[in-house]
Amino acid sequence: MNENDSLVCIIDDESLIRESLSNLLRSMGLKVRAFASAQEFLSNRPREALSCLVLDVQLPGISGLDLQQELASGNAQIPIIFITGHGDIPMSVRAMKAGAIEFLTKPFRDEDLLNAVNQANNRGRQIEQLKNKPSQTKLAHEVRTGFSEIVGQSAALHHVLRQVETVAFSDSTVLILGETGTGKELIARAVHERSRRKDKSLVRVNCTSIPKELFESEFFGHAKGAFTGAIKDRAGRFELAAGGTLFLDEIGEIPLELQGKLLRVLQEKSYERVGEDRTRHVDVRIVAATNRDLKKEVAAGRFREDLYYRLNVFPLKVAALRERKEDIPLLATHFVESLVKELGLPKPRLTRAGIEALQNYDWPGNIRELRNVIERAVVFAQGGTLQFELPETGVNLPTIAPRDVDQGEPEYLTESEMRRRERENLFAVLQKASWRIKGIDGAAELLGVKPTTLIARIERMGLKRPA
Repeated sequence: MNENDSLVCIIDDESLIRESLSNLLRSMGLKVRAFASAQEFLSNRPREALSCLVLDVQLPGISGLDLQQELASGNAQIPIIFITGHGDIPMSVRAMKAGAIEFLTKPFRDEDLLNAVNQANNRGRQIEQLKNKPSQTKLAHEVRTGFSEIVGQSAALHHVLRQVETVAFSDSTVLILGETGTGKELIARAVHERSRRKDKSLVRVNCTSIPKELFESEFFGHAKGAFTGAIKDRAGRFELAAGGTLFLDEIGEIPLELQGKLLRVLQEKSYERVGEDRTRHVDVRIVAATNRDLKKEVAAGRFREDLYYRLNVFPLKVAALRERKEDIPLLATHFVESLVKELGLPKPRLTRAGIEALQNYDWPGNIRELRNVIERAVVFAQGGTLQFELPETGVNLPTIAPRDVDQGEPEYLTESEMRRRERENLFAVLQKASWRIKGIDGAAELLGVKPTTLIARIERMGLKRPA
């Protein structure tokens, strides 16, 4: 779809709006057709491909939302921009979840509509490309999902990624829900990378790490001399994220007495630096994340209800790793490849039995825990076979481990052979650390285990430092 061939259809029952929007879009070199109702559009639907649909929500007869559903039921992948004079949050959520690119409330700025149409045209071209390359698309989604650093092929993962694709093009606030270690920050990054703000900054704030007394300064900045230690003007996180995305990680940890200050800037899109009277306006997209159940926090009086509803415009639920175990083989392979490069170690062998051991564990620490376990195994393996030491179960491998036959070795190793290799690998790490257990570059740090655990393992294996 070439930009010059882009056809935009406008559906609005007000003739003045149809005319003004048509003139605006034609001035940008776009082809435009306008309709007074959804029925008129359906009866005279253009045969040529549509780059996007600018659709009024409140229409006589078939409403804009109903038309959206009808088009979707017919597998018509037309990017839609909703416009309305009666916008509210529930309607916005319904439209965005159904796949709208943008939701604009009348009166809106010309540049806002033009930006939305440009985003819609880009999505239209992406849809055409996907139609033309189905096999490549399937392969990419099976292995890397098309998102930076997000790996997997499970239905649970692709469900949330489809929601990311839906909401990313808008400026709607996103609330990412999920347990610790599930990759909420990667999802936030994916929302930013798919948004019209992708060329601007993505600024992350870990809400658990900000002392109460520095909250306003951290978020809004401060003027020189505002308090002891304020030796110069300082921009806050909102200012640093101007034009881009502000990621509020662990939003549920903000103390109740400070939540009102955050709510004010989200509602009014303005703030003042500490020690300064000047009001600054902010243009940022908010993405928040939490491992808490904010509904329960509201009921318990620990989280403001108005702030919850301000954040919970478009919720995304990230599945725990135990709910998507079919992704573990791909994740394990991905982590092995990346860790080998990062640590400068020889590539070890990941066996079928090793994968089964990983899939038999419930991973309370989710993907973060999986990566840590694999990193320890890669360091121990030193190019040999990966063995995974999992909590409570010890080394979670059967007595024999399958090998790669094409390497000229036996298909299976005996348990004694595996223990011998583990002993050699541990000895090699101790030699590398000059037999120092603790401290920087000590063997415990290299292996990612507690010093007491490592000492017990050394004693169990009867290892001694050479004279």
